Amino acid sequence: MPTIKTTDADFTTEVLQSDMPVLVDFWAEWCGPCKAIGPALEEISDEMGDRVKIVKINIDENPATPQQFGVRGIPTMLIFNGGEIKAEKIGALPKSKLSEWIEESI
Repeated sequence: MPTIKTTDADFTTEVLQSDMPVLVDFWAEWCGPCKAIGPALEEISDEMGDRVKIVKINIDENPATPQQFGVRGIPTMLIFNGGEIKAEKIGALPKSKLSEWIEESI
C-alpha cells in the first residue's frame, strides 16, 4: 500500500477514525531529513501495509494539525491507534530502525 497524503481537513477520517494503527509523518518540502526517510517509509508501507497505514502531512500546507499535536521539529512521526498517540519518534532513522520502532509500537 503506498503512503497516503492527508490534510488538516481529512486528518480525523484518515488517522483518528482509522480501524488500524496509523504512522503519521509530519514533513516539509525544504526538510532534508524528511526527504531522506521518504523512500524508507514507502518501502515499509509496501511491506507492512496490511498492519499499519502510513500517512504523510505537509506542515507548511496544513499548519493546524501539527500545532494540535505539539509538533515542534520535523521529521516527527507519531503512531496513532484508536485515535490516540501510542508512540513518537523525532528525527531521521534508517529503514531498519524505523521498521523496528513500528513493530514495537503497533
